[in-house]
Amino acid sequence: MDFTFLGDMFASLLKGLPLTLNFWVLSLLGGGTLALILNLMRTTRIGNAVAGAYVFVFRGTPLLIQIFMIYYGLAGFGFVRQSFLWPFLREPYWCGLLALILNDAAYTSEILRGGLRAVPKGAVEAGRVSGMTRFAILRRITLPLAFRQALPAYSNEVISMLKATALVSTITLMDMTGIARAAISETWRAVEILLCAAAIYLAISLLVTRFSAWFERRLSPWHFGRTTP
Repeated sequence: MDFTFLGDMFASLLKGLPLTLNFWVLSLLGGGTLALILNLMRTTRIGNAVAGAYVFVFRGTPLLIQIFMIYYGLAGFGFVRQSFLWPFLREPYWCGLLALILNDAAYTSEILRGGLRAVPKGAVEAGRVSGMTRFAILRRITLPLAFRQALPAYSNEVISMLKATALVSTITLMDMTGIARAAISETWRAVEILLCAAAIYLAISLLVTRFSAWFERRLSPWHFGRTTP
């Protein structure tokens, strides 16, 4: 195995890491915000129907098709090309980011909904008895408890979104996977290049897994048999 080539390849792939991290972080932030909105919509009958349809569509179709539909499909509508959104939607970066956000929101909303359902009713009733407003109960009781319940599942979604960012390379974006694809077409050394890319993704996933485990212990020290220092 050519270790000199591997070292050069790692250095080349790391040039695409900032774009990968950019997509990853922004898609999680945007998806999390939209997921919270979707769950708030579920408090009404019409909103629940709309949110349910949204989740069904974006969870039931491949992310790659969603990226292609946004990047290639929207350009086929004249009103889109004439709208104020066209300067953004004609750029692969914004199309890729929009697809990732919409997809992440569908999965995160279901994770959050499961966490909200797991919040003890007694905790909410205690907040009402103590005189808290609905917003205060949501901010100080419901959301923190729901987040704690949803954390294990959400950590898996975080890692899934990291891997999903690789799909933006299909619309000409040069993230780590895009650089790897270009290098393979030039050198035909697919095994070494893909191993380098996989190692970087694995390293980031390991950091997320360790941080999630640490954060879970901090949120529930009694569950792990010790107290928080």
